[in-house]
Amino acid sequence: MYKSFFKLQSNPFSGSPDPRFLYMMPHTREALATLEYGIGAHKGFIVLTGEVGTGKTTLLRRALSSLDQSRVFSSFVFNPRLGVVDFLEFILSDFGIPIKERNKSGMLIQLNRWLVERFRNRETCVIMVDEAQDLDWELLEEIRLLTNLETASEKLVQIVLSGQPELEEKLRAPELRQLRQRISLWARTHAISAEQTAAYIAQRLLVAGSSERTFDDEAVAAIHRASRGIPRIINLLCEHALILAYVEQTRKIPALMIESVARDLDLDPQPFMVSTTHTGISTAPSDGFSSNSTQPTATHANAASHAGGEKQ
Repeated sequence: MYKSFFKLQSNPFSGSPDPRFLYMMPHTREALATLEYGIGAHKGFIVLTGEVGTGKTTLLRRALSSLDQSRVFSSFVFNPRLGVVDFLEFILSDFGIPIKERNKSGMLIQLNRWLVERFRNRETCVIMVDEAQDLDWELLEEIRLLTNLETASEKLVQIVLSGQPELEEKLRAPELRQLRQRISLWARTHAISAEQTAAYIAQRLLVAGSSERTFDDEAVAAIHRASRGIPRIINLLCEHALILAYVEQTRKIPALMIESVARDLDLDPQPFMVSTTHTGISTAPSDGFSSNSTQPTATHANAASHAGGEKQ
């Protein structure tokens, strides 16, 4: 809908984890390098953690896409709320292994034989588990046992656990000390600074096909205040602002429009504590963005419904 109006080739602030839009900040480069090195060097267990909406899934997708697709087999588990048998079945299906027996021992035997064959062909096998903080204790133990599938020199399968900070807390539990000891590498994502927010927005617009300065400086500052530097919320604010700007037929988005969108989305200024260690962001409430401010206005509600009808 608004793409032709803003001369865009694709939606710059889509909620899908498209690796093309990954913006390389220092912590992003470090996390991506950790994932790529861990998988390529067959380090076995890697853990990626970060707050909700800080780009973990996009990083996982980018790490996979950067590997030699002809030499890498991957299984991406996006729903960790599975039983052990269902989990193994999902992995085998993702790897393209025909399941002969739907029981734990039979599938493990199949998986082991297949992994040995891939090793002989010098191919890499990766299991990525997203939202891993939701894994139950039994399944975490079974995942640990998968790292026993190894040769004398290296692991047959590389396992990446990605989740929210609760995953780190879970991995500190005494019951999981054996698993924790096997983790070779840790990577983390963080909220971004005000300067990084400006560059992040400009880069996504550029990838989508526009070099225009659609959001002025005050608008970007308002986006950062309302989002607390969380990329997913930045995307949400920008997407709704573009819709509203299209409805109002304006190509320059001011701060007042961002503040209106933030109120309509009922954004709480402090939905969770964002670490200030890496961002330097104050966690004090920001004026103008109270969760109890106002209900969505008729204008913006109509704009959103208008967008939903056309943006396919």
